[in-house]
Amino acid sequence: MTDQTITMEVMRYRPEQDQEPWLQSFEVPYTDDMSVLQGLQYIKDYLDESLSFRWSCRMAICGSCGMMIDGIPQLSCKTFLRNYPGKIRIEALHHFPIERDLVVVLDDFMEKLERIKPYIIPKQEKPLSEGEYLQTPEQMDLYQQFSACINCALCYAACPQYGLDSKFLGPGAVALLHRYNMDSRDDAAAERMKLIAAEDGVFSCTAVGYCSEVCPKKVDPANAVNQNKTMAAKEYFLRFVKPEGSCK
Repeated sequence: MTDQTITMEVMRYRPEQDQEPWLQSFEVPYTDDMSVLQGLQYIKDYLDESLSFRWSCRMAICGSCGMMIDGIPQLSCKTFLRNYPGKIRIEALHHFPIERDLVVVLDDFMEKLERIKPYIIPKQEKPLSEGEYLQTPEQMDLYQQFSACINCALCYAACPQYGLDSKFLGPGAVALLHRYNMDSRDDAAAERMKLIAAEDGVFSCTAVGYCSEVCPKKVDPANAVNQNKTMAAKEYFLRFVKPEGSCK
């Protein structure tokens, strides 16, 4: 057993008895290879089984274990206790309603993902007998970075605009929308661009860029937002350009 211990200050909120969230301290033994998630699992297994938090894969793939770790949105399975000598503070993700302890309500985030239609909508369906919808490696390069999103919602916890107005479509949804709009096999870009150019679309972004800093998969949602600002502006001004021969 290790001689190292760390004080883990963990946000607690039980709606049936707590008026406001509060911090509870636990002394946790740890080794250098222990993640923050493993520290929370130690608390639940040995100190307080009532502690609630989300987790699944433990490999930074599922996106379930996002939390505020010393004030920064991070995946708890990818963050190590050794980097926080003495004390660490764990809180629920910012900008989301708290359901219980470290578990937040993600309904709004999920609704936004559904709204952008995150799937390929081909121009014309073809039977399986005709084979796959093919594309070149160069065509795939246009969207591959944005396809790495694991829907962890860290970018929403980092986004000051979403914190001020939850109607904002938000960085994660825009990055995923951009992934499909740039896919050569998809033909629904015009429909999705209506969301981009709407009042709560990309022009609500204040260009802080913190969403890209906290992204664990380097998706760079701020880049997706900026690219779509350019495309939406270009689309708007092109409306005023009359086609040749339209006036005599």
